[in-house]
Amino acid sequence: MKIDIFSHIVTKKYKEELLKRTKSDLSKLTRWVNLNLALSDLDIRFRAMDRTPDVVQVLTVALPPLEVVLSPEDAIELAKIANDEMAELVMKYPNRFVAAAASLPLNDIDAALKETDRAITELGFKGVQIFSNINGEPLDAPKFRVLYEKMAKYDLPIWIHPWYLPVSGPIPNNLPKEIQEYFARQFIQPIEWPIDTTLAMIRLALSGIFEDHPNIKFITHHCGGMVPFYDGRIGIENTRKFYADTAVWGVTGALMCGHAFFGTDRLLFGTDAPLGGRISYPLNPGETRYGGTLDTIYSIERMDIPNGDKERIFYDNAIRLLRLVV
Repeated sequence: MKIDIFSHIVTKKYKEELLKRTKSDLSKLTRWVNLNLALSDLDIRFRAMDRTPDVVQVLTVALPPLEVVLSPEDAIELAKIANDEMAELVMKYPNRFVAAAASLPLNDIDAALKETDRAITELGFKGVQIFSNINGEPLDAPKFRVLYEKMAKYDLPIWIHPWYLPVSGPIPNNLPKEIQEYFARQFIQPIEWPIDTTLAMIRLALSGIFEDHPNIKFITHHCGGMVPFYDGRIGIENTRKFYADTAVWGVTGALMCGHAFFGTDRLLFGTDAPLGGRISYPLNPGETRYGGTLDTIYSIERMDIPNGDKERIFYDNAIRLLRLVV
């Protein structure tokens, strides 16, 4: 068995309500949620998963962050819808989905705390997902400490998904709009996201959160951003207390860097499914690709570490961290 700790989904009712209520650029959001049909179409998703039948997924809601595109009132309702639908999927398809991380309305911290309790105690969720900044606010802002205290008491992890830097990188404005969009998607985002993850990790590491709550657990997407690579420059010991997934689009060298930094016990198999991957694996010509699951498996298998360590990365660490019964 392999447990994909960081796979994404856009559930049916959630998608409908998100597109109906968003205050953002609807055309851009629509393109995003329809970019990969396996995000929301279970038939396509299951056919994709059938190609790696030993992989089960932990579900997390895909972008965008609720607090960025919705009012607090709508964010509260959409979080509940998403969490209810994910809980139903975990119950209905236990051989596909072993757990889920809750979506939270973080533009209303009191509501986010209530939804955390509901998701964990009533729906059986194994943690919560937040983003590397909360609509521009840093993760070490005092208002979010109550969430971290609660998760430390539950002894369950907080998934950190990257988001754009509060101040966007430069895009040449003399280019046609479609070229600007391509530039942003292909170059700015791959730079901004790991930078913002890195800044979030540094700020949390320096905030005293690990001293106040020694058992707190954060899972960072894409192998901890740039922290492992810049260890010699950053040099903050608490950054080693984060967990990281293996979603680096099949690059074994990047995984070896992450492994050297975090160690075997803090590295978890995560693929970014159904997104990501340097190689496309279409189900049928012109249908859709399903992301980097195979890329990620191969990249771990190529790692120059003992097979027992690979097994811990593939499933043991997730079972321990999420207290799964499989």
